[in-house]
Amino acid sequence: MNRPAVLLDCDPGHDDVVALLLASQHTDLRGVTTVAGNAPLSATTRNALGSLQIFGVDVPVHSGADRPLVAPPRHAPEIHGDSGLAGTTLPDKIGDAQPEPAVERILEESRATPGLWIVATGPLTNVATALRADPGLAGRIAGISVMGGGMDFGNVTPAAEFNFWADPHAAQIVVSADTRVLICGLDVTHQVLADDAFAAQVRTMDTPVAHFLSDVVTAFVAAHGPLIDGEPVGPVHDACAVLALTHPELFTFRDFHVAVDTGDSVAAGTLIVDRRGTANQADVNAAVAVDVDGEAVMRLIEDAIRAG
Repeated sequence: MNRPAVLLDCDPGHDDVVALLLASQHTDLRGVTTVAGNAPLSATTRNALGSLQIFGVDVPVHSGADRPLVAPPRHAPEIHGDSGLAGTTLPDKIGDAQPEPAVERILEESRATPGLWIVATGPLTNVATALRADPGLAGRIAGISVMGGGMDFGNVTPAAEFNFWADPHAAQIVVSADTRVLICGLDVTHQVLADDAFAAQVRTMDTPVAHFLSDVVTAFVAAHGPLIDGEPVGPVHDACAVLALTHPELFTFRDFHVAVDTGDSVAAGTLIVDRRGTANQADVNAAVAVDVDGEAVMRLIEDAIRAG
């Protein structure tokens, strides 16, 4: 199995917790950086620390940006609750994040670890700030695997997905970076669906990790409600950005030129994908996932919970 060196930038968030678990088992996880997004920074950092503690994973956690580059702070309490992990219980005593800020950690790890991948499952503020702070970063890393955007629909506006909408200026910086960029957007993440039956199956494993993840899935499904075809399901978005690296055979990617709308209209945060396929098409700058074996991804998640 491919075990890429990974630094995971995230904003836990229920589905980020699943990405943390998968990264801890399927990658050489070099560290975790946190960003404000699904909840304020203090909450996302605590959630990352507490989740890793439950998983028994000892990697450094570094706190990052507490607001977007330009846009006002935006969170998702209607999905994740004010804490970012509504419906779950973290340990009473949780350790502290490292004193080194997230951007410094990203740059330091990129110099120390050849072939490093940055996996980003939240707003892209930390990653964009690092790219701006050190223009050599893009050339040192293997690439950036992003959960964000959507070719055909959004989830906070008709066209925009939350991570890109929360910090569209950062998203534009990242998708235009001179490095390999993989994008797993809503078109594929809505094929990776957890439901209450999955949560119940996980709970029968009867371990601390299983109980925690069962609560995560139950809360996430309840928050989404009848999202697709009238059935209560929760798309496990962030798992895709990890597994696209470790299990690429499950995904179909196509190369496109992409950009992110940074304007002030209803289109802000929209992923713009040039699908013209003509001589006028702009130069390719990203590989966008267009299909995934969602059932296989869910089996990998179940296996990871069992192994945890």
